[in-house]
Parts: sequence; structure tokens; C-alpha cells
Amino acid sequence: MSIAMQRRKLLILENDRALRRDLEAVFSDLDVNGCETSEALAAVRRTEPDAVLFDLGTAREPAVAAQSLELLRQILNISPDTKIIAMTEHDARELAVAAVGLGATDFYHKPLDAGVLSIVVRRALRIRELEEENWRLRERTGAMALEGILGVSDSMRSLCRAVEKVAPTSASVLLLGDSGTGKELLARALHRLSGRSHKPFVAINCAAIPETLLESELFGYEKGAFTGAAKRTAGKLESAEGGTVFLDEIGEMPPSLQAKLLRVVQERTVERVGGRVPVSLDFRLVCATNRNLDTLIGNGSFRDDLFYRISEVSIRVPPLRDRQGDSLLLAQFLLQQHSERFGKPTRGLAPDAIRAIQAYRWPGNVRELENRIKGAVIMAEGAVVTASDMGLEDPGDDPEYLNLRTARQRAEAQAVRQSLAVAKGNLSRAAELLGVTRPTLYDLLGKHGIDAAQFGRHATQAPEAATATVEAAAPPGDIAGGGE
Repeated sequence: MSIAMQRRKLLILENDRALRRDLEAVFSDLDVNGCETSEALAAVRRTEPDAVLFDLGTAREPAVAAQSLELLRQILNISPDTKIIAMTEHDARELAVAAVGLGATDFYHKPLDAGVLSIVVRRALRIRELEEENWRLRERTGAMALEGILGVSDSMRSLCRAVEKVAPTSASVLLLGDSGTGKELLARALHRLSGRSHKPFVAINCAAIPETLLESELFGYEKGAFTGAAKRTAGKLESAEGGTVFLDEIGEMPPSLQAKLLRVVQERTVERVGGRVPVSLDFRLVCATNRNLDTLIGNGSFRDDLFYRISEVSIRVPPLRDRQGDSLLLAQFLLQQHSERFGKPTRGLAPDAIRAIQAYRWPGNVRELENRIKGAVIMAEGAVVTASDMGLEDPGDDPEYLNLRTARQRAEAQAVRQSLAVAKGNLSRAAELLGVTRPTLYDLLGKHGIDAAQFGRHATQAPEAATATVEAAAPPGDIAGGGE
């Protein structure tokens, strides 16, 4: 069943129990839940409502009003797409306006008029529905299959080819890479390019949900399974029926849940918490982690049998520091994007900013780059963004990657060294590999200050070490292999 055809979810935050019951009766045709404001954040996480009807109280109690506005802000932080209708006393217009200023969709003044309130709530739900339809349309008509993934480096080209190959299959995929490298974007690309693209994509961050809640979030629960379980609730795995489940930070999953997840993946059935009847499941599993799972398996923190189930195909996502040329490309794209977002004049990058971007190691990867660009767009005062605007130091030298002569010389020297290593110092063989004559090879050795003797059979460096040097110098090819 599509999202548009499902009953919309409404959460009612009302401390007056009698009024809360009256409101629940008004919206009985919706999937409605109600609770006191003290339980609001847990309820939002649990029910993921399309809309929230929130009684802010009265402006005559400033402390209570301030708490209500702070709670509204926290709800929108947790679920920014949820539509909030702020309900207030008739004399609290300023409080209602403040709520809208924080992000509430609409407001309603008491006393209760069921007809009018119903119109207000259903208008908010319609806005939510239109936004979802617009999002689905953008997904279907996106210009790029790997939307949001930019790169000109060899490693990123290899990565995109691997995603395009594995996406149409049913294989489980494990994405390995540092934080901030864009693993969720790749998971979404795998979903869009698969035969499941018209079904849900459900993402769960295993590190963001407390261990005590993660089991019920994943597997669902039966009515009465624990305190507060007022009705049967499907888990995330069930809600992804026919689609894709993305388990981010899978390395943080508690061992007790790993065993249960293994059974679900093997048998494609799930038993809700407190239940005994297996529920059949159909989903494609994509996992991601920035942890070294081999180390976790070695110390007993991660099950090896689960690892084999979730990693039928493993794809390593390269860090930004290993994506030569991509940091500048991404910086220019993000600069234009955030200039438009904040209504700033489109700025360029000053020469010192270009040098700094290329020289910096980017330990926080693309996430850090976007954060620095965003801050620079907001704070820059000149016509261009400088290194200092981004909080970076100017390395001082012109970027060598833009100097074609330097690039050619480096590539030439690397090719000579590689040929000598493969030929074990045999100059005739090395010249043959390079496609040049012996006199030309002698010229190249002198030009680049290379001592051919160090590559000979009797050199102090072992042949294995020389071979390792060649492998390390080769451009990355197999993104599914290698270490962290």
C-alpha cells in the first residue's frame, strides 16, 4: 500500500485527559495517538506522525509557554517534515505567532470547534501529502542516478560503476568508509536503481537509538509487550515491505540484537516483541559502518555469521583526501548551492581558498567541507570566499595539481620507477616496458635522478618490497577490497 493510501498519523499532545479523549474522537478516521507533553519526544520517535496537534497552553504562564516553545523546537529537530498545529487559549495570539515563527505549520485558538479544527488539521496533512508526492516525483525524474554524488577521481568513477552493477541485484550490500563520506547517499542510489525503487526506503541509525528501544524499533511489538505498548505496532523492517532497509552504523548494534537480526535475514521472518507469530518480510538489506568489522569480529563484538550475511557485496567508500580533484569540485558546487539557499550573491573561490582546499586533509570528509563552505557563505564579506573565511590556512604555494608540466614530470618519474621495479633493474627490459630505447631511458634516469641499481636483483630492497611499492603506486581499482 502506498504512503498516500495509508491512514495518516496524528499525534495529540494534550495534558488534559478528558480533552485529549475528545480530540481523539474527532479524528477517529486517522491513525491517532495521544499523550501528555512530558512524553512528547518519545512519542514522536515511536509513532513518526505526519502531524502533531500541540496544546501550548496559555500566555498567562510565561514559564510554561517557554517550555512549550522549546519542546516544539525539539520536535522539529527530531522530525523536521512533521506538520505541527499549535493550539492555544483565545488570548494567546502572540504565543501562537511565536510557534509559527519556530516552524509550526498553523495554529488554532480554543474553545474547541470540532469542524474548524478538523479543517485546520486536514489542511496540514494535505500539505504533508503534497510534499511527499513532490519528493517522489523528484526521485523518479532526477537527472542523475547517483543523485548528490559528485566526483571526477578514478576512485569515485570505480565506486559509481560498482553501485550501478550491484543495484539491480538482490544482494545484500555493506558500505565501508569513514564518517561523512556519503554512505547514505550511496544506499539511496542503490535503492533508486533497483527494482524496488517504487517501494519504501527505510533508514535506521543503529548508533542513534538507545539499546532498550532499538529492538522494538526494528522488529515492532505487540500490545502489552511492555509498559506503554498500548497497541500492536509494526517495526521498521515491516514498514520497508518490498523496499530497502538501510542499517547505518551496523557496527554499533548490540550483540544481543545481532543474533535476532541474523535470524531475520536468514529466514525473512520476524517476531514482534511480545509476539509468537512469525511475520513474513520482503526487503533488500544495505548496511554501512565506519568501524573495522574484522577487528570487532576478532574481539567478539560482532558476529562473523552476521557479517557474511550482510556483506554479499562490500563496497569501500574512499575518504575525500583520497579523491584527487574532488574536493575543489565539491567546494564549487556547494558554494553555488548555499549561496542560492541563503540569498547571498554567488561568490567565487579566492586563489588562497583553492590552495587551502586542495592541501587540507579533510578528516571530516564531505560533511566537514560542506560545513566550512556554509559558514563561509554566511560570514564572507568580500566578493570571493577566502581561506580565512573557511577557517583554513593558506599553504602559500600555487597548487601543483594545476601545473600540467609538474604533473607530467611526476607521472614520467613514477612510470620509470615502476618499470625498473618490475624488470628488477634490467635496463633493456625496463626500456621495453616503457616503449623507449636504452639511450632514452638513460636520459630519463638522469633527468629524474633515479639510481637504477637500487632496483637490481642484489639491491638491499627485497623484490617483494619493490612489488609492494608498485601496487601502492597503482591507481585504486577494486573498491570492494583493501583496508580501512
